[in-house]
Amino acid sequence: MADAATQKYTADARPQTIALVDDDRNILATLSIGLHAEGFATRVYADGETALKALLENPPDLAIFDIKMPRMDGLELLKALRAQSRLPVIFLTSKDEEPDEALGLAMGADDYIAKPFSQRLLIARIRAILRRSELARAPLEDAAAPDVPDPIARGRLTLDPARHQVSWDGKAVSLTVTEFLILEALAVRPGVVKSRNQLMDAAYSEDVYVDDRTIDSHIKRLRRKFRAVDAEFSAIDTLYGAGYSFADG
Repeated sequence: MADAATQKYTADARPQTIALVDDDRNILATLSIGLHAEGFATRVYADGETALKALLENPPDLAIFDIKMPRMDGLELLKALRAQSRLPVIFLTSKDEEPDEALGLAMGADDYIAKPFSQRLLIARIRAILRRSELARAPLEDAAAPDVPDPIARGRLTLDPARHQVSWDGKAVSLTVTEFLILEALAVRPGVVKSRNQLMDAAYSEDVYVDDRTIDSHIKRLRRKFRAVDAEFSAIDTLYGAGYSFADG
């Protein structure tokens, strides 16, 4: 019989499992290969109905859903899953699916990645969400470890970088990983104008290019989410031609 130390090592060595749900077998194969190369285990499903049963009976660590699928699309799958589970979920979307992205995030998706996408960006988002999920489940004393960043307080804003949690006036605001990273980059130095390029660097990996409109869209989403809890929210300022800043007054 294995001793306690051996059992702990075995448990710690278990690869994290990512469930992939997409009716495009090429995408399933490509993602599986990339995730295996990064040390993850994968399970693949070609439709939402089959995936739902498996995700509830044998939950992975995180799931990635395509939105457009036969039998049960990604939004229906997320709605059914959220009725019983808080499993972290990333959506894969097309550029013309912005209304679906917004609905998916409102329903409890953790983030979305637009096709075509960089696998390095997807891996970075997966790791960030898994870390956030693990810390959210961890005891408070574990969260106080030296390598865990302290929460940031800026006026009515509080950010917890370890858990990617945000609140405004004590009210929780649900952000995607990308939105959180942009907000954090602004809030770390209130009043300092950050250019769109600087915000791109904060939110995206080095090999990912996004245009100015992508950053502008994220800023619009941030403002919309904060105004949902405070209609007078105006802490993200625009300096036209230069970029954005955070005002903590």
